[in-house]
Amino acid sequence: MSDSPTSPVSQTVTTPSAGAPDEKLYPLRSLLGGILMGFANILPGISGGAMLLLIGVYQRFIQAVADVSTLKLRFKSIAFLALIACGAFVAILFSAGPIKAAILEHRWQLFSLFIGLRLGAIPLVMRWAKPMDRTVWAGIVAGLVITVALAVTQYTGAGTGASGSSTPLTRFGAGLAGASATILPGMDGSYFLLLMGEYVPILGGIDKFKTELLAFNIKGMWNTGLYLLPVALGVALGLAGVSNLMRWLFKKHRGAIAGVLLGVLVGAVGGLWPFREGVAPQPGETIRGVLVTEENKTSFDPEDHRMAFFTPTPVQIASSIGLVLLGIAIAYGMSKLDPEERLDATQEIKS
Repeated sequence: MSDSPTSPVSQTVTTPSAGAPDEKLYPLRSLLGGILMGFANILPGISGGAMLLLIGVYQRFIQAVADVSTLKLRFKSIAFLALIACGAFVAILFSAGPIKAAILEHRWQLFSLFIGLRLGAIPLVMRWAKPMDRTVWAGIVAGLVITVALAVTQYTGAGTGASGSSTPLTRFGAGLAGASATILPGMDGSYFLLLMGEYVPILGGIDKFKTELLAFNIKGMWNTGLYLLPVALGVALGLAGVSNLMRWLFKKHRGAIAGVLLGVLVGAVGGLWPFREGVAPQPGETIRGVLVTEENKTSFDPEDHRMAFFTPTPVQIASSIGLVLLGIAIAYGMSKLDPEERLDATQEIKS
């Protein structure tokens, strides 16, 4: 980095703690970030952006997407995004079925861990928010309002049992909304898919593509790929648009956007309250536009069951607290992998 006061903003970023060893680990961090982002995009209640934030590549991600979407085809940006995409693709392809099953069987344990991961991201965003002035606090309030509104929608069941069939247009909209939410740490793309009634169809399509891929069924992969194509187009447009917006916001309104992210991270914990369980449907209820009767009440997928609060036992409470602390420890450890996220977000990294 030049010592001249007239050095351009796009100078190479270095710090005393960022040396060759960190750069050598960057491909591994990028691939791991993609894998974690892929897992997060499968799980309702956890943010892909938060995972990139934890692994220390969030700012580089939004910069790289912005570079490519504006045709600044730098090798470092392209290689970085390729590693992220590979990790996310593998994670999504092979985890869709198992993760859904794990949530259904071990919901409170997993959600307790997710709460810890969310809370563990707060110190990273706090570094961007300094100094804590009125702009930052206003952003925090706005972020809290956004996530409280989402949590209220979730708990009142507005997003459950969405009716209507999946169409290319609705899948495109789901991909656009999901990717846009995923870019923001603390926002949950999968939850938006649930609200739009596209979570199950899209995950079903991904799982079917995996089955056809493992069977080397070219025709099946082609047909399933066409089904998922509108989702992919929506995701690409959402990532490009929101990444450019986030880069501009970091440069022009860093305090406000850091405040919003803090508010979202804290407020989103409420949407992850772990002590809820699926309730078997009863005759007279409507699930995904279908009336429940005595004859069909056992035919509905458990993931479509209505969620209800339950009173945890002392052992469950203690275990939940332990998992929250474990999540915080994991998040803290991941945040130490890369010092880059502690730098000025208005700086760019040369390829």
